[in-house]
Amino acid sequence: MSDQTHFHRAVPPGDTHEREVCKICNFVNYDNPKIVVGSVVRHAGKILLCRRAIEPRSGFWTVPAGYLELNETPEDGARREAREEALADLKLGELLAIYSVPRLSQVQLIYRAEFADQNKAQLFGIGEESQEVDLFEWDRIPWQDIAFPTVHWMLAQERKVQHQGYDGPSRNPD
Repeated sequence: MSDQTHFHRAVPPGDTHEREVCKICNFVNYDNPKIVVGSVVRHAGKILLCRRAIEPRSGFWTVPAGYLELNETPEDGARREAREEALADLKLGELLAIYSVPRLSQVQLIYRAEFADQNKAQLFGIGEESQEVDLFEWDRIPWQDIAFPTVHWMLAQERKVQHQGYDGPSRNPD
């Protein structure tokens, strides 16, 4: 795709959606949803949260999460995001949630996790994309300053799993 002037919007043969198609070679430039990967990290009855240093929602709290890179597994991506945002090495557990955010063309895969080395002197720190990183007891989570609705959903799901046990990944609430 060297020159966007060669592309036009059209429904390719055998397709059902209008796409960007090259006028010269008929290459179809598929624009697909983004996959977000992350984790709800538990330690000593607390949850790890990162205060975002980047937009969108800079200054608000979230779990370590971000976009999956090309040629990366969701698990590797979730671990990478924790290292980037919280300088944390994780041991991933079950897939906590799969959320669909159609208005943003996102699919979010969120894992349950804990620190890989519980005896490490420093379990986490402040990564480049974070202003602050901390462990929160449930009654101390800054609920009014949570960055995104899906973070509320995943934290609620983690709480449910802690009380009722794991019965598979959750989906968008009704």
